[in-house]
Amino acid sequence: MAAALCAPMAAQKQYSLEECIGMALQNNIKMKKAENEISSAREQKKEAFANYIPQVSATAAGFVSDKGLVQMNLAPLGIPQTMEMIDDGIIGSVSAMLPLYTGGQITTGNKLARIGIEASTLKQNISANEVRLSTTQYFWNIVMLKEKLNTLDIIDNQLESIEKDVDIAVKAGIANRNDLLQVSLKRNEIKSARLTVENNIAICRNLLSQSMGLGIDSIDVACTIGEQMPQSPSALYASPQDALTQTNEYQLLQQNVKAQKLQYKMTVGKNLPTVSIGGMYSYNNLMDKSQNNLIGVATVSIPISNWIGGSHSMKRQKIEIQNAENELKDNGELLTINIRNRWNSLNEAYKQIEISQNSIVQSKENLRLQTDYYKAGTCTMSDLLEAQTMFQQCKDRFVENVTQYEIKKTEYLQSTGR
Repeated sequence: MAAALCAPMAAQKQYSLEECIGMALQNNIKMKKAENEISSAREQKKEAFANYIPQVSATAAGFVSDKGLVQMNLAPLGIPQTMEMIDDGIIGSVSAMLPLYTGGQITTGNKLARIGIEASTLKQNISANEVRLSTTQYFWNIVMLKEKLNTLDIIDNQLESIEKDVDIAVKAGIANRNDLLQVSLKRNEIKSARLTVENNIAICRNLLSQSMGLGIDSIDVACTIGEQMPQSPSALYASPQDALTQTNEYQLLQQNVKAQKLQYKMTVGKNLPTVSIGGMYSYNNLMDKSQNNLIGVATVSIPISNWIGGSHSMKRQKIEIQNAENELKDNGELLTINIRNRWNSLNEAYKQIEISQNSIVQSKENLRLQTDYYKAGTCTMSDLLEAQTMFQQCKDRFVENVTQYEIKKTEYLQSTGR
């Protein structure tokens, strides 16, 4: 049986961990931003695809001139006499050009756009993991603090019972009044600790609520921690080398390498000739007579003046490819190290639970013995209160270790791409 027993409770609305994570993934601002980035990348892909379609343009113009645009001298023997024509008119045209060859820029641009969508999706997954982890941390911190509050209640109830017994003994003259004072001081200490824990619970509830998109309303969680050990982490193990390629971070680095290689192809394409074909329909009415024309067009453009700067641009882009490949190798090694560290931390957290579980059993027995000894008059009140303090510390350490284990488990699963 797992140490964490999560089940719905009565009273106000309480959320399970799965409900908290689900609402956070749906409403968290970080997730909305990531979704917008994917939508932007999709629009960019559509924009790049438009380059496959012929580019159509249309122009129209009308004019009026104070003099004819065409003038002819008709006078013989030098006698000035002229004829003017075209002092107004209308012209218009519609053209369509289809690029046949652009040095691969169009296909490369579309591939870059697809990589942009894939990279945005990976970034969204990373953001989702961050939201899951922060929500998990808030959730388990609330559970831990509520368990500490329960322990304080147990200790206070014990102290209340001891206080009544000691008060009776003092009045009967068989106990020292100092014992009663020590119990009262201990109860005040418990009350002070309770205020601190309650305040921390309120803060964590507000943080969890905000993460879930519920504003700063205070909510509660449906989960308790028993004294049983959770399931062993051995079933969660994954080979670091195999898990590396499944992580969003490593895949994002791979996409960066692909993008830099495509950027190099794009740079090369800018320095190659471009070939386009198309047609144009024109209309004009310049001399009170309409005229229509259909014209076929073929163009070849060679960027001669760009070759000098283009060669340096290609060299620079090759350096960017090397940087991306080096970053992939270096960060890949760091991610592998991180997977191993997460695994070690998870196992350490599990062993800490085992130790603290044994400590609870021992401290509980010690408290029972010290209570019996005090009643028998063979130990002091200080010994009894110290035994209670040790019991409280062991209980608190246990719930802290369980909380850390659950958080470490989430961190490990995410580091292995799960």
